[in-house]
Amino acid sequence: MKRKYIISFIVLLFVFVFTTACADSDKHSAKEEQNGGEKEGKNIQLPEGELQKLDSGQDVKALQQGLKKIGYQIDSSGKFDAATVWAITDLQLQHDLSVTGVYSQETAKMIEQLLAKDTSSYQPGKALPAKAEPVTTNDGSNVLANPHEQLALVNKENALPEDYIPVDLVTPNVPFPFKEDLPKKKMRDIAAPALEELFAAAEKEGLELYAQSGYRSYDRQVNVFNSNVQSLGEKEANLVSARPGESEHQTGLTMDVTSPDINFDLTTEFANTDEGKWLAEHAADYGFIIRFPKGKEDITKYQYEPWHIRYVGKKAAKEIMENNLTLEEYLTK
Repeated sequence: MKRKYIISFIVLLFVFVFTTACADSDKHSAKEEQNGGEKEGKNIQLPEGELQKLDSGQDVKALQQGLKKIGYQIDSSGKFDAATVWAITDLQLQHDLSVTGVYSQETAKMIEQLLAKDTSSYQPGKALPAKAEPVTTNDGSNVLANPHEQLALVNKENALPEDYIPVDLVTPNVPFPFKEDLPKKKMRDIAAPALEELFAAAEKEGLELYAQSGYRSYDRQVNVFNSNVQSLGEKEANLVSARPGESEHQTGLTMDVTSPDINFDLTTEFANTDEGKWLAEHAADYGFIIRFPKGKEDITKYQYEPWHIRYVGKKAAKEIMENNLTLEEYLTK
């Protein structure tokens, strides 16, 4: 009988020791998992080089994981989607970086700094609140939730907010056919240096490019469109000018260019000048596209404008121009 009690005691003791050990092991594993998660968050390897809308792959996924670690509620899908553009843009706005919606090494350094410290006080969406529901204009156009991005699509279906004014307008150091210090001399700081490089390259070729019209405020658009309606009628006015909010000029990423050969006018004859031919061939080298190309009127809904160039960055510009695309086609490929 005594031997039986001894065996039972040994069995119970073994069960107790085994259960306690398992519990300690579970706690240790949970702690390791937590510490490992924290360590992983601190040691996320952000991608090198630039990434932008439409890119995809492991680099994009790594970027999205980094953004999630600092509080952005986005999916790690590996696709550089609108939510990722929004997160990048908001972060750039909050930290006084170049505002593009494009991931760059400047942006990477800021994400790394945020990952290295306590981000509990960081407020994703503080500078660019996410829109809960789509907003449309009285004409039925979609109002862009992120008007700051470098690849913002502004056309007859997508409008900029009435109160949108680019935060980084500057005057590029290029020739203008007028001396007055007017708002239309301005461009966004992310586009102005590229325009200066383009003009400098044209000058080296013995060409005379002049900048005619850049930034155009919402109020100025109202005046321009109403004037065209009075002289041309609304249908024709809508082919040669934009309804308020639907003009790329409000983005600060556009410049109308001209030359002395056509008396500084904005006319299709510009395409036949040496300056116009050179621009069509080389604009993409500096990150610009001919925004309203010939033969694409059914897509852009605007007449051919060889003088109207739009900054989209070198990567997008090269693909658009090499494949004879419009910005609409590029963004919906």
